[in-house]
Amino acid sequence: MLLSSCSKWEQIFVLLSFLFFIFSSKKQERMRPHFVLFGDSITEQSFRPGGWGAALAVAYSRKADVILRGYGGYNTRWALFLLDGLFPPSCNSPPIAVTVFFGANDAALLGRTSERQYVPVEEYKENLKKIVHRLKELSPTMLVVLITPPPIDEDGRKEYARSLYGKKAAELPERTNEMAGVYAAQCVAVAKELGVPTINLWSKMQETTGWQKKFLSDGLHLTEEGNA
Repeated sequence: MLLSSCSKWEQIFVLLSFLFFIFSSKKQERMRPHFVLFGDSITEQSFRPGGWGAALAVAYSRKADVILRGYGGYNTRWALFLLDGLFPPSCNSPPIAVTVFFGANDAALLGRTSERQYVPVEEYKENLKKIVHRLKELSPTMLVVLITPPPIDEDGRKEYARSLYGKKAAELPERTNEMAGVYAAQCVAVAKELGVPTINLWSKMQETTGWQKKFLSDGLHLTEEGNA
């Protein structure tokens, strides 16, 4: 199902609050509940000051642990290799909720500077399904939230490259907003097929005028306002 609200990150708070209510109402004794944030560098940076992951940790500090598992540069293909270590089949206390936030790297363009991260969109879809299935095998009641890649500010990506490499920077960006939208649409489709919630960050951010500079620090990663 596709969630919609005034704030994109509030959607996560609402879902987790509802799940925590159900979880805490059970009488059996168990260890402190925990959530896992699983994704690429956008997730990795979410514990920085003003980040959405840090906000979750503060909001649930007395109720649950929020565990960061963000891997800069990773795509869904590489994420599959992490599953056994992060979510082992023998786990006795699986997380009660997991956010799965991949796609920005999968959508890198062939023939550009980040092509090694590229994953074909059909494989991206299948990889997302594998991740969700693994999590649901651990716990059928686990809340799994898929988050689409954000939009891409192509001019922002070029400016960022020039700030790093000067005249040696590539003239063309390694990602485009159009391609990010293709992957975002498939993320939404997978969530609908599997019956799990999704946050369409790609669409939601672009509803705001001036989203390019307001929400993105380098054309890809989130500003403090982008985390709000």
